[in-house]
Amino acid sequence: MKIKLNLKNKMQLYLISLSVAIYVIAIGYISINAKRAAYNNSVELVNSYAEKNAYLIQSDINEYFSAVRTLSKAFSIYNQMPRTTWDPLFINMYDKVYRDNPDFFKLWDSWELNKFDPTWNRPTGRIANVYSRINGAVHFKQDIRSLEGDPAVYAYIKSHAKELVLPIYFDVYTDDMEDIKLMTSLVSPVIINNEYHGMVGVDLILEKFQDMVKKINIEQFPGTFAFLLTQEGKYAGHPQTELLNQVAEFQLKTGEKFNLLKNIEKNEHFSIIIKDKNDNSHFVAFAPIKIGRTETSWYLGLSVPINSIMAMADQNFMISILVGIIGIIILSSVIYIVTKNISDPIQKITEFIKKIARGQTSIKMNMAVTSGDEIEEMYHALNTSILELNKKTDFANHIGEGNLEYNFNLVSDDDELGLALINMRNSLLKAREEEDKRKIEDEKRRWTNEGLAKFADILRQNNNNLDILSNEIIKNLVYYLDANQGGLFILNDDDKNAVYLKLISAFAYDTKKFLEKTVEMGDGIVGTCAVEKETIYMTDIPQEYISITSGLGGANPDSLLVVPLKLEEKVYGVIEIASFKKFEDYQIEFVEKVAQNIASSLSSVQINIKTNELLEKFQQQSEEMAAQEEEMRQNMEELQATQEEASRKNAEMESLISALDQSSYVIEYDLDGYITKVNDNYLNILDLKRSDVIGVHHSDKMEFDDTQKTEYTKFWTDLRLGHIRKERTKAIVNGKTYNFFETYTPLFDEYGNVTKILKISNELSDFK
Repeated sequence: MKIKLNLKNKMQLYLISLSVAIYVIAIGYISINAKRAAYNNSVELVNSYAEKNAYLIQSDINEYFSAVRTLSKAFSIYNQMPRTTWDPLFINMYDKVYRDNPDFFKLWDSWELNKFDPTWNRPTGRIANVYSRINGAVHFKQDIRSLEGDPAVYAYIKSHAKELVLPIYFDVYTDDMEDIKLMTSLVSPVIINNEYHGMVGVDLILEKFQDMVKKINIEQFPGTFAFLLTQEGKYAGHPQTELLNQVAEFQLKTGEKFNLLKNIEKNEHFSIIIKDKNDNSHFVAFAPIKIGRTETSWYLGLSVPINSIMAMADQNFMISILVGIIGIIILSSVIYIVTKNISDPIQKITEFIKKIARGQTSIKMNMAVTSGDEIEEMYHALNTSILELNKKTDFANHIGEGNLEYNFNLVSDDDELGLALINMRNSLLKAREEEDKRKIEDEKRRWTNEGLAKFADILRQNNNNLDILSNEIIKNLVYYLDANQGGLFILNDDDKNAVYLKLISAFAYDTKKFLEKTVEMGDGIVGTCAVEKETIYMTDIPQEYISITSGLGGANPDSLLVVPLKLEEKVYGVIEIASFKKFEDYQIEFVEKVAQNIASSLSSVQINIKTNELLEKFQQQSEEMAAQEEEMRQNMEELQATQEEASRKNAEMESLISALDQSSYVIEYDLDGYITKVNDNYLNILDLKRSDVIGVHHSDKMEFDDTQKTEYTKFWTDLRLGHIRKERTKAIVNGKTYNFFETYTPLFDEYGNVTKILKISNELSDFK
């Protein structure tokens, strides 16, 4: 059976079916590619986020390394001064640097004795200065080390003679042994004429970088966390603190163990997909952190669950499918409407032709068709004789009503009535356009004059406060221009060698990002405007230069106006205005006039501010000098009292030592049991020379069995631990027997460490 369809049904069936098929294929292809692109974009975002935060950590570490390097470079001139000059000078410099850097656990150095002491010819031996904090207080210590050889770590640093970052380690942060911190050491050598003379180093607490790592997060990817790795593959920072100083291990998605150290050695960015202990997949991006001028690189790792990355891609895929379905519905509706609009006039033409065939030419048969195609031409061909007079009449009525934009087309070049009507309409249009132009110019002048008066009032009311003045200027200027955002840059020429522009006020800016922005002279559009002292107006703005943001998103502006704040050829700053609309010439001229007025006010404000600052500085210095004089007087009084007390105690001590030296036999030993000092009484009673005794071990000429050897070892162990030992001994010298009662007393330094042993002996006539 043959189905009979009219023209409209055929067009709708064929067009809708074909369009739906093509649309389904296109949307499917686009959706799949969009899902893949969304995943790739998310991965790229994670990589860029890792690189950005790695650079922040690298900048902080290298800032500390720069301080160490600066000290080592500055100290390379030490051999040009006597030690009595450079030693206290360097210590004072250490004190300033150490107190200004609370993240320094210890600041220390080493100086090779054979480089500045002509009497020392051994390859080892050094002077060490150490600054440290003990329970919050700063302590300094200088001692001599490595006289008998260099320890392994120092020997490694000395042999390499270059900047080094040592492996991380745990160290005790306070004396109570309870606060343990993860640290590393940054070392910079002192090289003179390609020879190693010493080094400067700092023990750096990694707690700051651990906090930085914990704060790293990507909001759109839940479950994201970061960690910090050393070149040895150990965790220097991780949300799970129990993993710190542990070797990191990763299991790839394939189940294989990832060779982390091999990839770290390449010192390049890399990424992997791993599985955690719950069998969840994570994308991990690794970004290198170059430390100073060393060959050591740490890495920042950023781990993002694959599910979080795919969630956005899946969401976009479903949105694409939904949009596709809606598109199909809309397309079908459009096709239906279009085919209906095409077929309906044809049906009307058919009816009209039938009436014409019956001889009906009534004006009621006139119908309006504006399809703009052959159908409309058909209508015009049929209705010309009836419609033309009606159209001219209608055209004349619209002109009479003032509707001069009403459209009218001549039938032909010979249509004199139609041409006369058009000429009349054109004359009226020209007169109205000239009147409109005059009104526009008047409105521009009024707008400019009101604006100048407005800003003159703003400048007059707030000329004693630069912050309020700048905020009022940029806010009102953006409002008055109906722009979207603006910024006011002020020239800072306090340092004539480093002149720059500082953003002091912004309206509709992302304040967190831009309020501390500075621009060098000649740098970018703002810097160029300040140097050339000319207005810059742009409508083709670089994509990354500026963005106007709102609650619905961000977009680039369509125009950018940058005007110098210039007065008598001197630039005081720059105004930058961005808008989605184009600026007219009269608006640009208005901003230039306002800018000149602002420059004049800024000149006055800056002079007032500098005058006030000088007065305040003078007053402050006067007060400080008075306080310093009072403090100096008090210090002198305290110093005099301290000197008197020290003199008294020294006199008492000297009397005590003299009495003890006259009445007893006194010997000093080092911690290994060798005699370092002996008094004359001991030498006289034993009839010995001092050279025969110094350097002799306490056990000289003694013989021990196993039990006695154990007791003797315990005897010296007790002394080194700070315990006092008392002994009775018998000595036979030149056939005469002497009986002694001996007291061994450990002596301590200011830090509580045993430094030597003092033996005081007295002869006992009744010893058995």
